[in-house]
Amino acid sequence: MERESMEFDVVIVGAGPSGLAAAIRLKQLCAEKGQDLSVCVLEKGAEVGAHILSGAVMDPGALTELIPDWKEKGAPLNVPAGEDRFLYLTASKAFRLPTPPQMHNHGNYIVSLGNVVRWLGEQAEAMEVEVYPGFAAAEVLYHEDGSVKGVATGDMGITKTGEQGPNYQPGMELHARQTIFAEGCRGSLTKTLFEKFDLRRDCDPQTYGIGIKELWEVDPAKHKPGAIMHSIGWPLDSSTYGGSFLYHLDNNQVAVGFVVGLDYDNPYLSPYHEFQRFKHHPAIQPTFEGGRRIEYGARALSEGGFQSIPKLTFPGGLLVGDTAGFMDVPKIKGSHAAIKSGMTAAEAIFEALAASDGPREITAYADNLKQTWVWSDLYKSRNIRPSFTRGRWVGLVWSALDTYLFRGKAPWTFRQHSDHDKLLPKSACRPIDYPKPDGIISFDRLTNVAFSNTSHEEDQPAHLTLKDTSVPIAVNLERYDAPEQRYCPAGVYEIVEEGGEPKLQINAQNCVHCKTCDIKDPTQNINWVVPEGGGGPAYSGM
Repeated sequence: MERESMEFDVVIVGAGPSGLAAAIRLKQLCAEKGQDLSVCVLEKGAEVGAHILSGAVMDPGALTELIPDWKEKGAPLNVPAGEDRFLYLTASKAFRLPTPPQMHNHGNYIVSLGNVVRWLGEQAEAMEVEVYPGFAAAEVLYHEDGSVKGVATGDMGITKTGEQGPNYQPGMELHARQTIFAEGCRGSLTKTLFEKFDLRRDCDPQTYGIGIKELWEVDPAKHKPGAIMHSIGWPLDSSTYGGSFLYHLDNNQVAVGFVVGLDYDNPYLSPYHEFQRFKHHPAIQPTFEGGRRIEYGARALSEGGFQSIPKLTFPGGLLVGDTAGFMDVPKIKGSHAAIKSGMTAAEAIFEALAASDGPREITAYADNLKQTWVWSDLYKSRNIRPSFTRGRWVGLVWSALDTYLFRGKAPWTFRQHSDHDKLLPKSACRPIDYPKPDGIISFDRLTNVAFSNTSHEEDQPAHLTLKDTSVPIAVNLERYDAPEQRYCPAGVYEIVEEGGEPKLQINAQNCVHCKTCDIKDPTQNINWVVPEGGGGPAYSGM
């Protein structure tokens, strides 16, 4: 069966903040200029927002630029940020530190980013943007001259053996004059674009963290709408970057999460179990006593910042949002920059497409973005996250100097290196004895995965692929004691015995699409690709 095709002026891959902002801004410009462009947004989640997970404290500045009357239109920004608390934790104590100026949240809102994205999707559809949830873009299409032609969605109904099942449907080709890639962190198609167009030749490798989050309903007596707490220190050692957050939303809900930089060196470290034992700290546990966990999830975060921004444009397309790495780590925010990048891309595309002989590569997007606060903010904070590769205390001292003395204008820039090559061999490290979850405050991984509402069609090819099937045992197990067993927050990877020999078992149905395996695997042998559209987590309030 041949694939059918559809023609659009602009195709956007990903219905997150950046992709939807781009779609909305394009339609706003059409209305302002009396022109029309056909715009399509593809979303791999079963619905818009299903794969969105963030803390999140949101800076509304970019949203106000995009939709000035967002409050009147019912945007779900309902909880103004209140008191900021920044703690240093030891195993039994909590010491309050001055809140860094980048982390001051006056004027911001505590939100469910998934709900914000759902609302943005509604605004886009009201402007006649065609939004297609449940359709995963699985392949980039090219013209004969090598420029991007569009994307194709994945075939449906392929069995585990690679054959066409009884419900087989071929994917659809979506052709566009310009294709916007808004896949979020570590996009599977964006990785291929990096290689084809050598987009990373003039930047540092991207670096990442893994963010693990639970949403709780707590005792009303312990609920403080707008309260914000961040911590560093215990349970991580001083050489491992990371920390926690607690955000009090409305409806007696508290979002609690833990972030671990994926440049850690101990193969025995488990970010998931660090999070679970963190919740038992004497300053943290009381918040959750008498409450109940209602949702769980995880995702990778682009932490490289300014040094890691790739070339943003190529013939036929461009990159926006977290797929390009616009998260501002010291602020612990990225959605505002994602929205602004989507708007800036839309404006450059609209101007170029208004001319019938417009350029295939819209370099004006990158030029214009460099004149915005997105670029200047990332430049000012460029040395803070990399300074922590020298340890927690060096990072804290340098961050204070950079903020207060140099004011983000130090005459040098710290370089960055890939996360996957940081692991030490198991012989150089000591195993970590994690406490057993109590089932009340802390939980095992498989129990928590059930609270992510993750689902995949069972009879489909695994979307977690190995380039060389011998590597997991011959290299990862032998040298690093199979760290994929520990860095995955969903229990996807297990070492089992088969015929008396060890074997890597991949439980792909558990995958919450965090992409950590694709990032941290020391030999880069694991390749994450999209499963059938609609598969994965189904977050409702994350």
